[in-house]
Amino acid sequence: AASRLWLSGLCFLFQILNILLFAVFVRYSPESSLGRCPPALNCSRRQQDSAFQQPRFQDVRIQILLSFGLLVVFLSRYGPGSVAISFLIIAFAIQWAVLIQGIFHFFLSGKIYVGAQSMVSADFCTTAVLISIGAVLGRVNSVQMLLLALMEVTLCSLNEYILLSLMGVSDSGGSLTIHTFGAYFGLMVSRVLYQPHKDKRKREEQQDTGHQTDVFAVVGTIYLWIFWPSFTSSTTVYDNAENWAVLNTYFSLVASTVATFILSPVLYEKSTPRMVQIQDATLAGLAVMGMPGEMLVTPFGALIAGFLAGLIFPLGFRFFTPILHSRLKIQDTCGVHNTHGLPGILGALLGTLLTLLATADTYGDRLELVFPLVAQGSWTVTYQALMQFSALLLTLLFATLGGFLTGVVLKIKVLRCSPDAQYTENAVFWEV
Repeated sequence: AASRLWLSGLCFLFQILNILLFAVFVRYSPESSLGRCPPALNCSRRQQDSAFQQPRFQDVRIQILLSFGLLVVFLSRYGPGSVAISFLIIAFAIQWAVLIQGIFHFFLSGKIYVGAQSMVSADFCTTAVLISIGAVLGRVNSVQMLLLALMEVTLCSLNEYILLSLMGVSDSGGSLTIHTFGAYFGLMVSRVLYQPHKDKRKREEQQDTGHQTDVFAVVGTIYLWIFWPSFTSSTTVYDNAENWAVLNTYFSLVASTVATFILSPVLYEKSTPRMVQIQDATLAGLAVMGMPGEMLVTPFGALIAGFLAGLIFPLGFRFFTPILHSRLKIQDTCGVHNTHGLPGILGALLGTLLTLLATADTYGDRLELVFPLVAQGSWTVTYQALMQFSALLLTLLFATLGGFLTGVVLKIKVLRCSPDAQYTENAVFWEV
């Protein structure tokens, strides 16, 4: 009863806070229609808030709700609660992200102006939160997840603002701001919350995944294939760049899936990969395209990147994950290190390399769209590449420090259940 009241009270408090802040600060953007953007506003992120933006906005919504909702069902014991809490986290995080990101990007004359593009940016930040939750799934209660979302959205928005606005980094699909940040933030929270007497039993419980896992994974994988290319290109508001991002993402998808069928029979006893493994390989191929998706000028480059990401995923589960458990005391429930963290780093490194190759001959007019400071002559490609690489280091620093701070807060005694009560935590909130 106390746990239910904690969750109810916190939801009430946060929602009232959001309503009051929206009433004071948030307004619909008068610049939503093309051609009505005053010089005082930075409209580069919102100038496409027109009708053509709405289909991509819908694709992002479907991607987050269905793909990530079905992704967390693979633990049969925690499945119902995991899906329900995903809806709660999404509903809260989007509101909070609109406020926090609005302060950084869309604040003018004491107001936050929102449109379709600012909502997509909020969805991106929410995705990072869902990735982090995958690292601690089944080991934290609903109140802790809600507080995790509150803190991570704030830090994720700050990291994004520093990278994209202050440092001029190109990361339209979120290799750094979504995948890398979300993965290592969640892993650090998991490390701080590590409790040997509970985690041993948790690992035993989580091995019971059940046959339904593959059924949900099939549907989730289908939605990943259909909608993630739109997700990757949703902040790429220029037609040519959008086409590159979409096509490169699809090429990466197919290559990472084939790579899974190559390595899984070698690394595991079963000859055919499970559907969950194919889904994870799909995620790895998508994460690696976040930064270089709009930079790759040849299709075979996307195939190589996806193939490498598809190889990293099974190798990571076979060799890196046991090290995380035994040496670093990190329990990664959904394997976000292999499906988001390592591919995100690979995508950032590939994006840095491609930045060095960016010239007017290879990019044409698109150089000004992808690297405006380079096209204007303010920066050299070497300096831009240095910024891209520095962004990786800064993101890892922000994610680990932010995850550590969040883990310390979530470890406060009043927020935790006793070791025995934690096993029935799902039964408190959901029918299982």
